[in-house]
Amino acid sequence: MTHPFLDLAPLSAAHFASIEDRVARLLDTRQDVVIMQGEALLPLEGAIRGTAGPDTTALNVITGPYGKTFGDWLRDCGATVIDLAVPFHTAVTAAQVRQAFVEHPEIDFVSLVHAEAATGNTNPVAEIGEVVREHGALFYLDAVASIGAEPVLPDAWGVDLCVIGAQKAMGGPAGVSAVSVSERAWARMAVNPGAPRRSYLSLLDWKERWVDGGRKALLHAPAQLEMLALEACVERIEAVGPGTVMARHASAAAATRAGAVALGGGLEPYVHDAAEAAPVATTLRTPSGVVASDLVARALAGDPALPLAAGGGALAAEMIRVNHYGADATVGAVQGCLAALGAALAEQGRDVDLEAARRGAEDAWH
Repeated sequence: MTHPFLDLAPLSAAHFASIEDRVARLLDTRQDVVIMQGEALLPLEGAIRGTAGPDTTALNVITGPYGKTFGDWLRDCGATVIDLAVPFHTAVTAAQVRQAFVEHPEIDFVSLVHAEAATGNTNPVAEIGEVVREHGALFYLDAVASIGAEPVLPDAWGVDLCVIGAQKAMGGPAGVSAVSVSERAWARMAVNPGAPRRSYLSLLDWKERWVDGGRKALLHAPAQLEMLALEACVERIEAVGPGTVMARHASAAAATRAGAVALGGGLEPYVHDAAEAAPVATTLRTPSGVVASDLVARALAGDPALPLAAGGGALAAEMIRVNHYGADATVGAVQGCLAALGAALAEQGRDVDLEAARRGAEDAWH
């Protein structure tokens, strides 16, 4: 038997390199782009372990759960870590980052999440990048959730390590991910005795055996199906234009916020300021006495395919996440989520207006 997903000719090094080039164009970067053969946690951890060590003083910005994870990795590398945590309903500011440098001028590494799909906020990377450049620190950015939903420009923003994944706004596979690496970041890795070598986490292995070798021979057998899926998803974005894809996500976020307010029942946007809300996903706060995870379970009982989830950990009690990304960045998906949440709230005796929510989402779509 044959199957369209099986019995394929091996993916050549030239084909692999061409996919990297397309990702680089998507990021508008001239930095080296390495596609790593695993979910985005692979390059996220590999980039930190490659560049951080006992001599590192890191400013770790926490605007959601991933910031805490990055701080743990940095400490495990022996780095001195200064956490800058802000409430999850808001974003960090460039002024806060600047003040951290005033208080700790020894900072030489900054880690930041661009958009936090888990908490629904997005951070002003361009402005923060200016501050980081002024102080000469290495700038590490998790853009996994933001890529495809809003601009991600590592060169323009002075980002030295920019990690992306395709599984959210790009509408692609989860099994491969990419990182753009500046010359400064490569140099930091080269002198870091703790940088992973001969390891799946090693970016230096990719540098020395792939990039420096002219991208002629792959380190190991690639994840062929995931690479082809990544190529297809980038082709789809190129065909309609990145601006069109980002506009869909911005419309989905605006429609969700407007529809939730019109729905009533006590739901309200979790991120207070719309300018600080991520286009990739919208978080909503449940009213007092309503447990978010229970409400989501009720909403999903009628349609388990809706892109709804409760917040993680302690946030499961108060936060609902509408994951309007990729194929779900549509007015229909948004209206379906609001209708299901409204019906679940009505079951609990809350006063809701389903038609107002439908119209509110439709009117806000642009």
